[in-house]
Amino acid sequence: MSALSDNLVTFAILAYLVAMIGHAVEYALGNARTRIAAAAPVRELVGAGGGALPPPPAPVPSAAPADRSARRARLAGLIAVGATAVAAALHLAALVTRGLAADRMPWGNMYEFVLTVTFIGVTAWLVVLWQRPSLRKLGLFLTLVMVLLVATAELVLYVPIVPLVPALNSYWFVIHVSTIVFASGIFLLGVVPAVGFLMRNGYERGKRSFPYTLAKRLPSAVGLERLTFALHAFAFPIFTFAVIAGAIWAEAAWGRPWGWDPKETWAFISWVVYAGYLHARATPSVKRNVATWLAVLGFLTMLMNLFGVNIFFTGLHSYGGLD
Repeated sequence: MSALSDNLVTFAILAYLVAMIGHAVEYALGNARTRIAAAAPVRELVGAGGGALPPPPAPVPSAAPADRSARRARLAGLIAVGATAVAAALHLAALVTRGLAADRMPWGNMYEFVLTVTFIGVTAWLVVLWQRPSLRKLGLFLTLVMVLLVATAELVLYVPIVPLVPALNSYWFVIHVSTIVFASGIFLLGVVPAVGFLMRNGYERGKRSFPYTLAKRLPSAVGLERLTFALHAFAFPIFTFAVIAGAIWAEAAWGRPWGWDPKETWAFISWVVYAGYLHARATPSVKRNVATWLAVLGFLTMLMNLFGVNIFFTGLHSYGGLD
């Protein structure tokens, strides 16, 4: 089962890569279609008058190239979505087989945690895409994140299956870690439209330098900002419950609910930053781009809690599995 899980993760990475390429092709063909349409000359009417007649205008190019480009772009986008769904299925199968091989829930170390968080993120993306197909072009950035994180988990964070440390053998392991994983997966998805909004908002305001030009084909800034808020508003109460559940578990396991352990400290920092984002988003006087930067900062604190704390700090939560 363990070897099967490892192979399934590899196949999932390849499927995410195919999806990313498909989205990139859709993006490129969309730009090509725009250039074809812009290059089509416009016929001008020549009024009656003296003098020699001007030469006849060149024939207007057929719209067929632009139509073909549009069809190919749409096909590439649909293939990309299909590849993403296949990758998510392989991803789920890898987690299930890993859990069966370990005879526990598959989030006992950094490798398993990252695999689970990314699966939640891509599943939430497919749900969002099913409800709002117009957001499909955002899939290029989402699949890029999937390739980077899942490949990092497989190539850098991988550890063989080992039993849980004694402190994790509790029903709170399921309650606390499952809610942290779920909230983290939604925050992972939420940071994608957040970054997309910051780039698209700059592009709509006339900025034509890198990275704003990357957002040329993205949905409107307003739609991306609303999606960012909806995802964070959904994940934040779950994250809050997870932090409270962790404090209850700490009381049962170590005799104190809070001890400013490095991971506890960074969880609190993340909570404060995300609370600050939601407060700023609800305050009319705060600009949307300022509030969105707080959402991005919140995700950076989550990454610090996952990678930085587990790798560079030692504490009661040192279960990274990289030693």
